[in-house]
This record gives sequence, C-alpha cells and structure tokens, in this order.
Amino acid sequence: MKISTALEKIDERQLFVPAFQREYVWKRDDAKQLVDSLIKQYPTGTMLTWETANPPELKGPHKYNEKQGAVRILLDGQQRVTTLYMLVRGEIPPYYTAAEILNDTRGLYVNVETLELAYYTKTKMESDPRWQDITDIFQRRIRSKDIVRALEKKGEAVSRERDDVMDDNTRAIENILDREFPEQTIPVRASVREAIDIFYKVNASGVSLTDAELALAQISGYWPEARDTFKKKLNELAEKGFVFKLDFIVYVLLGCLYHLGSEMKKLHDVDNDAKLRAAWKLLDSQVLDYVVSLMRSHAFVDHTDEINSVYALIPITVYCFDKGGAHLNDVEIRKLVKWFYYSQIRTRYVSQLPQKLDRDLRTIKESKNPFDELLAVIEEERRLEITPDEFVGRSISHPLFGLLRWYLKSRNAVCFTTGVVLRQAMGKRYALENDHIFPYSKLKAQGFGQENRLKYSLAQELTNRAILTQIANRAKSATDARSYLADVRARFPDSLALQCVPEDPALWEIENYEAFLQTRRTTLASNLNAFLDGITDTMPPEAAITLEELIADGEDDELEFKSSLRWDFKEQVTNKKLEEVIVKTVAAFANSQGGTLLIGVSDSGEILGLEGDYLSLGGANRDKFELHLRNLLNSAFGAAFVSSKLKVLFPVIGEIEICQVDIQQSVKPLVVVTKDKNGVAQEKFYVRSGNSSQELTLAEVPPYLSERFHK
Repeated sequence: MKISTALEKIDERQLFVPAFQREYVWKRDDAKQLVDSLIKQYPTGTMLTWETANPPELKGPHKYNEKQGAVRILLDGQQRVTTLYMLVRGEIPPYYTAAEILNDTRGLYVNVETLELAYYTKTKMESDPRWQDITDIFQRRIRSKDIVRALEKKGEAVSRERDDVMDDNTRAIENILDREFPEQTIPVRASVREAIDIFYKVNASGVSLTDAELALAQISGYWPEARDTFKKKLNELAEKGFVFKLDFIVYVLLGCLYHLGSEMKKLHDVDNDAKLRAAWKLLDSQVLDYVVSLMRSHAFVDHTDEINSVYALIPITVYCFDKGGAHLNDVEIRKLVKWFYYSQIRTRYVSQLPQKLDRDLRTIKESKNPFDELLAVIEEERRLEITPDEFVGRSISHPLFGLLRWYLKSRNAVCFTTGVVLRQAMGKRYALENDHIFPYSKLKAQGFGQENRLKYSLAQELTNRAILTQIANRAKSATDARSYLADVRARFPDSLALQCVPEDPALWEIENYEAFLQTRRTTLASNLNAFLDGITDTMPPEAAITLEELIADGEDDELEFKSSLRWDFKEQVTNKKLEEVIVKTVAAFANSQGGTLLIGVSDSGEILGLEGDYLSLGGANRDKFELHLRNLLNSAFGAAFVSSKLKVLFPVIGEIEICQVDIQQSVKPLVVVTKDKNGVAQEKFYVRSGNSSQELTLAEVPPYLSERFHK
C-alpha cells in the first residue's frame, strides 16, 4: 500500500486502529530514523492489516456501522503510520486525541541541501533558508525554488549544481508519499480472536511491545473497553498524586488472579473474561483507592514521585485484594508499611521484576505472616540496618532520601522558612522541594566544584539537604549556612531538631562542612533505624530457600545460570562451542568452593527450559541429555570426578524442566584443555570470581594452587 493511500484511507474512515493497540509511544529520534530511511529508500518494514466486516472496538470517536461493509484494521505498523500522518498532514490522526500523543513528533526540519534531519533550534535554523519544516515540503508550501530565492535574497550565490541538489532532495522528500509499505493482509474470514493471536505473534518476535502490553492487547480482544476502563482509573489515581502506567495495572491483575509476576500469557485466554472483570470491579471500587489511602496516611507517601519502585505496591495490592477489599487491622498495616520502606531503600524490584514478584506473590498467597517473610527475603539479600557510611556521596536520587522525607513527615517536621508542617496537604503544590543547607555557590568557592569529583559529590550529598515547601524554596537565597540556620532556630526553635540538622553552631561554619556531614549522617542513620524498628516487630520465619528463590536472587559466587548446553538461542542452531562454556564453569566451581550450575536459565533469571537442547540432540529426553552431559564432563575431567563430585537433577519450575548440576570442591586441580584456531591444544585453569568464571594467568596459578590445594 502506498503511504499516500494509507493516509487517505485514514481520512476516509477506511483504515482504523483497534482499541487493543497500545498508545503512540514513538519518540522524536524514532521519527527521524524513519524519515531518513524513507529518503534513502531503505526498507522500513511491513504493514499487517485485517479486512473485516466485524471489527473489534476501534480507537477514537468513530463507531463502525455495518453499512460501511468491510474495513481495514491496522494491526502492525501503527507507530510508523501515525508518525507519517503527523509529519505529512501536520495534524494528529482522527483515532487519537492530543492527550494520547505522549511524544509529539511533528515539527521535524530538514536541510534540503544536506538532507540532515533535526528538530527546530533557533540558533541553527532561524537565518538559514535551507532548513525547512518537512510538513511544508510534503504540503508543497515550500519548493526548492523558494529556498534558492531566499538564499539569493541574502546575497548568497547559488550555483546550478547546488540548485539541482536542492531540487533533487526536495523531490526525494515529496516522493516518500509514493513509497509503498509491503502489506500483509489477514483474510476477512478471520475472527477477532484469530486476528489478535496473529497480532501477538507478530509482535512477540520483536522487542517493540512488553509482555504486559501484549497481554493487554489480548485482554482487549475479549473485553474491548478494557484499555479505556483502565486508563480512566489511572487518571483518577493520578489526580490523587499516584501516577501509574498501564503495565502496572496488568501486573496487578496477573497478581490478583494467579499470584504471579511472570507468565503474562495466562491473561491471554478468553476464559479469563468473567473473573478478570470481577477482579477489576473490586480493584476499581475498593482496593486501589484503599492502597493509595494506606500509603498516604500510614506510610506518608503523597506522590509516586517519592517512590523508588511502584511495583512494591503490587504485593500490597494483591494482599488487600485477597482480603476481599476488607480493611486491614493495625498490625497488618504496620507490617506492610515496614516491608514497603525496606523494599524501597534496599531496591527490591530494580531487577528481575517478574521473578521476584513470582516469589513474593506466592508468599502473599501461602503465608500466614507474609510481610514478615518478605522482609526476611530482603534481609537475605542485604542487611537491613542503615549505616552512616551509606550516606557518603549519595545524592537526592538515592532511595535513602525518599525514606528521609517520609520520616520527617512522620514526626511533623516543619518547613524552615514558612513553619508549615511538611505533611500538610499542598493541593497541586504537593511536591516538597529540597534545598542545600550549605549553598553550593559557597561550597564551590571552597573547592567543592565539579573539578573534584569526590568533593562535588559531598556538596550534593543528601545530608546537605533540607525539605522545604515549594513557596519557601523559591524565595530562599544563597545565604551562608551559619546565618541561615541561626535565623531558622530563632524563628522556629524545634525545626532543626525535627529535620535532624546538627544544632552546634561550630558545625555551621563552612570550614567545618565535612564534620557537619559526618554528624548528620550519624544522626540520620540512628534515627532512621529507630524509626523503622519502631513501626512494628516482625518475626522472620525459618524455612529453606527454594530453587525459585535462588534464581530470583540472581547469580553469585556459588550459583551460575546458562541458557543451554549446546543450543544457540540467538542463531536457533546447535552450537557445540557452548559446551566448552559448561566445561569451563564446572571446572571453576570445582577449583573454588563448589557451587550450582543451572542449565536452561538465562542470565537475567528467565526460565528457558531444555527443549532447544533436546532438539539439538535429535529429540532427546532428560536421560539422553544427562548421558551426553556426563560423557562431555567424563572426557574433560575423568569418570572418577564426575561420579563422586557431581550431582545432576532435573527440577521443574512453572511446568518448565531445567537441569541442575551441583558441583563439590575437587581435591585436585581441574585443568581445561581447549584448542586454538590452529588446532593447537592449550591448558587453562579457571576459578570463580564473584558471579563469573575467570581464567588465571600463568603467574597467578602457582600461588592459588598452593593456597587452595596444598594446605
């Protein structure tokens, strides 16, 4: 289909975007890359359309009328077509409103002589007629001769060659409208369900959609109003200061229905329709608002900008959902708040989100005291106690600053300038601001500028910040700390203590700045620990860690993941070189303290399984796989080591089988023999270093052997 034809069909209400498609998410750089490829006549992908007289819910205000007959539904290529519509027409396509365009990619300029593309900058383009809005060229409001005349009017001579280049380039841009997107069409006989399945398969092969977005597309197939229904609730929550994306809602639904954070495919089936609508009814009418209220009233969280990871609210939401929307008692609230705080400062969900949610939501479902257990999980990863050293060089972007803000609000700390209690509702001015106690301009003059990285980080340290109301921060000048703090103490005597600011005037002198920081670090660490301990007592459970929990925690010096034994997932072929990696890993564990190798698990903790390896071994099963693995290791290290120091298991995680190889310490050093590209044998010695296997140099081997094997 020609690009011009596609745009005309949109205008003529013949080509539509279905409601289950996500919003327009392309950014300006994406638009530039698309236009650049079109000008250069590079391939730009295909369009997937579905011709149907029974379309699903459509985006935008248009309602399908059966008198229209068959219409085309755009299933793949929406981001490209929307971008071109805005750049060619200069308008938002009829299936979107301005509020739904997250990034407006209109206003792209092109240098008609060089074909450089850029968004408008005054200094670069204002006095250079060669730079033109590409929409004006598509609309033929600007032609090459107009640009030549403008250059000549400036007194610039334009040669015939330059004239021709600009004419050719202008035509190349205009000719984009005649470019064709190869169109793949789903036949008219397909059902809505079949069309969405195809949409899913097309997008699943790329990286353009997240698992949650693909799940939402499937949900919209059997519940057409789902996307708009969820967005309405998101808008309501945003008005209260709690801003979430649609992905968050999908994770919440998966958690409520299945107590999982992975396996989004469970939401794809139409069998979910009734129970998903019922779950949403409870979430919409009671649970989500209740969770927001709990966060505000008991955790002192006024806005999601204060939260390091909003996904910590998913276990809390699922817990409240499991209670049927009933209100929690005081003990339950205190425990979940305490866990929430630690989930933030110990960054529970910054990586391996689905796997960690799997573990945490299973605990929510199965445990009588889930937040006690969840807190114990965090403690397994990192110590709970906050130390003064954790503040050194940490800026306000660090999670500790979020905890500090909540702590100050909990004790009714006040603004240094206005005396207003920080916890007081500010309406649309809810955002509390932070200000340097020692002004940066003064510190810079004392050598704490950007030329010294360490000292600059100290100048920006969160312990040099006070929390002020927006009005106060805008009015505060760069007064030296000594005068500023003395004035604050005179006007509001308790305010410094409430914000944990040292009250010794000697520490307010700029030459004592680092002593001020150290004193406040110690005070904050002590007070924050007492604050967290005082929320409630928790009783950590005694239970062995599961394999799923080990995987969720990630690789370490005694645990390593490998996607496969010999199947190359990237190339989708057998790759025997991968077997050498398995041999190297086993040797490294045996030469160190022992450990566990999991085959069928990606580096990120995704459970991949052994199907690829089974295929590479001629459709094998676990027995043939184990035999091949043992033969491989027998050849490398001898049968005596393999039979006495290795244990091979095949655990099943979420219905997917993986291979677990437990390796004990070897009593003798294991050397791996490999061949270089010329076929010459080489001996290598591997050990564990952190979460990886590393080769020791010849100089490093003797002292290591002496220390490890010859004691």
